[in-house]
Amino acid sequence: MASGQLSRAEALACSGCRHACHVMLYADTKAQLFGRIPIKHIILMQMRFDGLLGFPGGLVNPSEETLESGLSRELSEELGLALPISVEDHVDSCYAPPSSPSSSSRLITHFYVKKMDEEQIREVERAAASTAADHGLEVLGMVRVPLYTMKGGGGLASFLSHSFIGNARSQLVHSMLRLNLVAPGELHTALTHSLKTHAHTKQDLQAALALTQGLRKQFLKNATALLHPLKM
Repeated sequence: MASGQLSRAEALACSGCRHACHVMLYADTKAQLFGRIPIKHIILMQMRFDGLLGFPGGLVNPSEETLESGLSRELSEELGLALPISVEDHVDSCYAPPSSPSSSSRLITHFYVKKMDEEQIREVERAAASTAADHGLEVLGMVRVPLYTMKGGGGLASFLSHSFIGNARSQLVHSMLRLNLVAPGELHTALTHSLKTHAHTKQDLQAALALTQGLRKQFLKNATALLHPLKM
């Protein structure tokens, strides 16, 4: 068993641990981007309230509900639909990366994968935007993962360069490989381009930071000039 991995029984037996369940919903599709780039599969993720990408789900309390019923409850709030989740959909349980060095309790994440048909995925997307209680609050919107790679590295590479919550990125990568949704070679190429994107993003952020520092100094200078006559 990989480092940090737990059996379901071990996870539930952990005293003092918190538990969170998340699910990857996916479907096959024959759709093509621009009529020529096969999309092949649809994977749903979401933009969270904190600006990070993650999978639908949330905290559950195994002392009051099963993992699956707790996850279904969270999905009802976030997606606006009561999706049945079964033990068979469970993929793994593991310790989540600590949110801070001072965190007093460990978080165990339980990951599920559920295959649906394309129309069911569309129904989830419609409900998430129109009836979900958390839409616009804890969940800013559902997003599809682009599994194709375009000229110049756009598509999957750009998506993987975004910021993800906890171990969501590794859960996505492992699931794409395990389910043969993306060929290993294509994924390797996408990750390579993603690393390059990270380097360019750092440069852009540094330039933006320098710009705001200059504007801040100018603002303070102008404010001082306006206030100075009042002190005379």
